[in-house]
Amino acid sequence: MGFDLIIFDWDGTLADSTGRIVDSMQRAGRIVGLPLVTDAQVQNIIGLGLPEAVETLWPAIDEEQMAAMKECYARHFVSDSPIPMGLFAGAETMLARLQERGVLLAVATGKSRRGLDRILDDLTLRHRFAATRCADESRSKPDPLMLQELLAQLRIPASRALMVGDTTYDLDMANAAGVAGVAMSHGAHDELALLGCRPLAMCHSIAELDVWIAQAL
Repeated sequence: MGFDLIIFDWDGTLADSTGRIVDSMQRAGRIVGLPLVTDAQVQNIIGLGLPEAVETLWPAIDEEQMAAMKECYARHFVSDSPIPMGLFAGAETMLARLQERGVLLAVATGKSRRGLDRILDDLTLRHRFAATRCADESRSKPDPLMLQELLAQLRIPASRALMVGDTTYDLDMANAAGVAGVAMSHGAHDELALLGCRPLAMCHSIAELDVWIAQAL
Protein backbone atom coordinates (compact mmCIF):
# COMPACT_ATOMS: atom_id res chain seq x y z
CA MET A 1 0.00 0.00 0.00
CA GLY A 2 1.60 3.24 1.14
CA PHE A 3 -0.17 6.57 1.62
CA ASP A 4 0.99 10.17 1.33
CA LEU A 5 -2.27 11.67 2.60
CA ILE A 6 -4.66 10.52 5.34
CA ILE A 7 -8.05 12.22 5.45
CA PHE A 8 -10.04 11.93 8.67
CA ASP A 9 -13.69 12.42 9.36
CA TRP A 10 -14.14 14.37 12.60
CA ASP A 11 -17.24 13.43 14.62
CA GLY A 12 -17.18 9.80 15.70
CA THR A 13 -13.75 9.22 14.15
CA LEU A 14 -11.28 11.52 15.90
CA ALA A 15 -13.78 13.12 18.29
CA ASP A 16 -16.01 11.19 20.71
CA SER A 17 -18.99 13.40 19.94
CA THR A 18 -21.76 11.03 18.82
CA GLY A 19 -23.65 11.30 22.11
CA ARG A 20 -23.48 15.08 22.07
CA ILE A 21 -24.77 15.25 18.48
CA VAL A 22 -27.72 12.98 19.35
CA ASP A 23 -28.59 15.00 22.45
CA SER A 24 -28.28 18.34 20.66
CA MET A 25 -30.40 17.26 17.69
CA GLN A 26 -33.15 15.86 19.91
CA ARG A 27 -33.22 18.93 22.16
CA ALA A 28 -33.32 21.29 19.19
CA GLY A 29 -36.14 19.30 17.59
CA ARG A 30 -38.22 19.50 20.76
CA ILE A 31 -37.73 23.26 21.01
CA VAL A 32 -38.75 23.79 17.38
CA GLY A 33 -41.77 21.53 17.88
CA LEU A 34 -40.77 18.74 15.51
CA PRO A 35 -41.70 15.06 16.02
CA LEU A 36 -39.49 13.09 18.38
CA VAL A 37 -36.66 11.08 16.86
CA THR A 38 -34.81 8.16 18.40
CA ASP A 39 -31.11 7.91 19.20
CA ALA A 40 -30.70 5.42 16.34
CA GLN A 41 -32.39 7.75 13.86
CA VAL A 42 -30.02 10.58 14.74
CA GLN A 43 -26.96 8.34 14.71
CA ASN A 44 -27.88 7.28 11.19
CA ILE A 45 -27.60 10.86 9.84
CA ILE A 46 -24.30 11.71 11.55
CA GLY A 47 -21.80 12.57 8.84
CA LEU A 48 -24.22 14.44 6.62
CA GLY A 49 -24.22 18.24 6.41
CA LEU A 50 -26.64 19.81 8.90
CA PRO A 51 -29.37 20.75 6.35
CA GLU A 52 -29.23 17.28 4.78
CA ALA A 53 -29.33 15.65 8.22
CA VAL A 54 -32.33 17.68 9.37
CA GLU A 55 -34.22 17.08 6.13
CA THR A 56 -33.59 13.34 6.43
CA LEU A 57 -34.96 13.27 9.97
CA TRP A 58 -37.89 15.60 9.27
CA PRO A 59 -38.72 15.52 5.53
CA ALA A 60 -41.69 17.90 5.93
CA ILE A 61 -39.69 20.65 7.67
CA ASP A 62 -40.30 24.18 6.34
CA GLU A 63 -37.83 27.04 5.88
CA GLU A 64 -38.71 28.76 9.17
CA GLN A 65 -38.30 25.55 11.14
CA MET A 66 -35.03 24.79 9.34
CA ALA A 67 -33.60 28.17 10.32
CA ALA A 68 -34.67 27.61 13.92
CA MET A 69 -33.19 24.11 13.95
CA LYS A 70 -29.81 25.36 12.72
CA GLU A 71 -29.70 27.99 15.45
CA CYS A 72 -30.92 25.71 18.24
CA TYR A 73 -28.69 22.79 17.28
CA ALA A 74 -25.58 24.98 17.10
CA ARG A 75 -26.30 26.51 20.50
CA HIS A 76 -26.85 23.17 22.20
CA PHE A 77 -23.86 21.51 20.57
CA VAL A 78 -21.44 24.32 21.39
CA SER A 79 -22.47 25.22 24.92
CA ASP A 80 -25.77 23.86 26.26
CA SER A 81 -25.52 20.08 25.97
CA PRO A 82 -24.57 18.28 29.20
CA ILE A 83 -23.00 15.42 27.23
CA PRO A 84 -19.19 15.61 27.38
CA MET A 85 -17.13 15.65 24.19
CA GLY A 86 -13.45 15.31 23.41
CA LEU A 87 -10.91 13.51 21.26
CA PHE A 88 -10.76 9.74 21.50
CA ALA A 89 -7.85 8.53 23.63
CA GLY A 90 -4.63 8.55 21.67
CA ALA A 91 -5.92 10.64 18.74
CA GLU A 92 -3.73 13.67 19.37
CA THR A 93 -0.61 11.55 19.81
CA MET A 94 -1.37 9.63 16.61
CA LEU A 95 -1.80 12.83 14.60
CA ALA A 96 1.47 14.24 15.91
CA ARG A 97 3.34 11.03 15.10
CA LEU A 98 1.97 10.89 11.57
CA GLN A 99 2.85 14.51 10.93
CA GLU A 100 6.37 13.94 12.20
CA ARG A 101 6.70 11.08 9.69
CA GLY A 102 5.88 13.50 6.89
CA VAL A 103 2.38 12.21 6.16
CA LEU A 104 -0.06 14.90 5.03
CA LEU A 105 -3.21 15.03 7.17
CA ALA A 106 -6.60 16.47 6.27
CA VAL A 107 -10.20 16.57 7.51
CA ALA A 108 -13.39 16.00 5.53
CA THR A 109 -16.40 16.60 7.75
CA GLY A 110 -20.12 17.23 7.77
CA LYS A 111 -19.51 20.03 10.25
CA SER A 112 -19.77 23.66 9.22
CA ARG A 113 -16.61 25.66 8.59
CA ARG A 114 -17.35 27.78 11.65
CA GLY A 115 -17.86 24.70 13.80
CA LEU A 116 -14.71 22.90 12.68
CA ASP A 117 -12.51 25.99 13.01
CA ARG A 118 -13.82 26.59 16.53
CA ILE A 119 -12.95 23.07 17.63
CA LEU A 120 -9.53 23.03 15.94
CA ASP A 121 -8.67 26.30 17.65
CA ASP A 122 -10.01 25.15 21.04
CA LEU A 123 -7.88 21.99 20.83
CA THR A 124 -4.88 23.76 19.23
CA LEU A 125 -4.92 21.27 16.38
CA ARG A 126 -5.21 23.47 13.31
CA HIS A 127 -1.49 23.12 12.57
CA ARG A 128 -1.79 19.35 12.28
CA PHE A 129 -3.86 19.48 9.09
CA ALA A 130 -2.61 20.52 5.67
CA ALA A 131 -6.18 21.13 4.48
CA THR A 132 -9.78 20.74 5.62
CA ARG A 133 -13.18 20.64 3.92
CA CYS A 134 -16.61 21.16 5.44
CA ALA A 135 -20.09 20.37 4.17
CA ASP A 136 -21.22 23.99 3.99
CA GLU A 137 -18.42 24.93 1.58
CA SER A 138 -18.55 21.85 -0.63
CA ARG A 139 -21.13 19.06 -1.00
CA SER A 140 -22.40 16.83 1.76
CA LYS A 141 -21.14 13.28 2.02
CA PRO A 142 -21.41 10.79 0.34
CA ASP A 143 -20.78 13.04 -2.67
CA PRO A 144 -17.03 12.74 -3.43
CA LEU A 145 -16.44 16.45 -4.02
CA MET A 146 -14.82 17.14 -0.62
CA LEU A 147 -12.23 14.45 -1.26
CA GLN A 148 -11.68 15.53 -4.84
CA GLU A 149 -11.07 19.11 -3.70
CA LEU A 150 -8.59 17.99 -1.02
CA LEU A 151 -6.71 15.80 -3.49
CA ALA A 152 -6.50 18.66 -6.00
CA GLN A 153 -5.39 21.20 -3.40
CA LEU A 154 -2.67 18.94 -1.99
CA ARG A 155 -1.71 17.46 -5.37
CA ILE A 156 -2.05 13.89 -4.22
CA PRO A 157 -3.45 11.18 -6.52
CA ALA A 158 -6.42 9.22 -5.21
CA SER A 159 -4.33 6.04 -5.16
CA ARG A 160 -2.02 7.58 -2.52
CA ALA A 161 -4.76 8.76 -0.17
CA LEU A 162 -6.66 7.08 2.67
CA MET A 163 -10.04 8.08 4.15
CA VAL A 164 -10.76 7.15 7.78
CA GLY A 165 -14.36 7.38 8.95
CA ASP A 166 -17.05 5.93 11.19
CA THR A 167 -20.04 6.11 8.83
CA THR A 168 -21.14 4.62 5.53
CA TYR A 169 -21.24 8.19 4.21
CA ASP A 170 -17.47 8.46 4.74
CA LEU A 171 -16.75 5.15 3.07
CA ASP A 172 -19.19 5.66 0.20
CA MET A 173 -17.57 9.05 -0.42
CA ALA A 174 -14.14 7.40 -0.49
CA ASN A 175 -15.31 4.69 -2.88
CA ALA A 176 -16.83 7.28 -5.21
CA ALA A 177 -13.54 9.24 -5.24
CA GLY A 178 -11.38 6.17 -5.83
CA VAL A 179 -9.80 6.55 -2.37
CA ALA A 180 -9.11 3.64 -0.02
CA GLY A 181 -11.10 3.62 3.21
CA VAL A 182 -10.69 2.39 6.77
CA ALA A 183 -13.73 2.07 9.05
CA MET A 184 -13.89 3.00 12.74
CA SER A 185 -16.43 1.02 14.75
CA HIS A 186 -16.48 3.36 17.76
CA GLY A 187 -18.66 6.01 16.10
CA ALA A 188 -22.15 6.34 14.68
CA HIS A 189 -22.74 3.39 12.30
CA ASP A 190 -22.62 -0.29 13.12
CA GLU A 191 -19.97 -2.69 11.89
CA LEU A 192 -22.22 -4.63 9.52
CA ALA A 193 -23.18 -1.48 7.62
CA LEU A 194 -19.57 -0.34 7.51
CA LEU A 195 -18.34 -3.69 6.23
CA GLY A 196 -20.84 -3.43 3.38
CA CYS A 197 -18.76 -0.50 2.07
CA ARG A 198 -15.70 -2.76 1.65
CA PRO A 199 -13.13 -0.89 3.77
CA LEU A 200 -9.52 -2.04 3.80
CA ALA A 201 -9.82 -2.58 7.55
CA MET A 202 -12.16 -2.24 10.50
CA CYS A 203 -10.55 -0.63 13.55
CA HIS A 204 -12.17 -0.57 16.97
CA SER A 205 -10.04 2.10 18.61
CA ILE A 206 -7.52 4.82 17.84
CA ALA A 207 -4.79 2.54 19.18
CA GLU A 208 -5.76 -0.15 16.67
CA LEU A 209 -5.94 2.42 13.87
CA ASP A 210 -2.51 3.77 14.81
CA VAL A 211 -0.96 0.31 14.50
CA TRP A 212 -2.74 -0.39 11.19
CA ILE A 213 -1.59 2.88 9.63
CA ALA A 214 1.99 2.36 10.80
CA GLN A 215 2.04 -0.98 8.99
CA ALA A 216 0.35 0.43 5.87
CA LEU A 217 2.66 3.43 5.31
